[in-house]
Parts: sequence; C-alpha cells; structure tokens
Amino acid sequence: MPVNDELLEILCCPVSRTPVRRLSSEELDRLNEAIRAGRASHVDQSAVEQELEEGLITVDGLTIYAVDAGIPLMLEEKGIPAGTIG
Repeated sequence: MPVNDELLEILCCPVSRTPVRRLSSEELDRLNEAIRAGRASHVDQSAVEQELEEGLITVDGLTIYAVDAGIPLMLEEKGIPAGTIG
C-alpha cells in the first residue's frame, strides 16, 4: 500500500526538514541490490536487513526513509544515506 499522496505533500525529513518524494523504481531496485549485498546501513550504522517495497528520499537526494505497509518510518537514526544507491 503506497503512501497517501496527501500525506506525502506534508512529510519532510525529521532532521533537515527537507521535503521528500517517492523513490523511483530504478532507485528502489539499486537500494534493494545494495541491501542484498550487505552494503546498506542506517544513519545509526546498523545494517539495513530487509528490502524495501517502497521508500521516500529527500528532494536534496541525501536521505532515504523506508515505508512499511504505507506508513513512512521517518526516524532520524533509521534514515539510509542515499549514497548507498550511488
């Protein structure tokens, strides 16, 4: 279940307050490839263990947040540095 469009319009990064957008399917594929290869970690340095079905990325392209069952997980320590997807 994707994030509701109305909710997406008001969401922003909890750290920088930068708005977010949905990850494109290409970005999501690259992130999930990095997760499978063990190259993805959260801001708190813990490994990203599960592939994402949906994700949000800050419009400045710096941080990714997972979405679980349509609910954005916008916790500072669980952000994923976008450099993971190269």
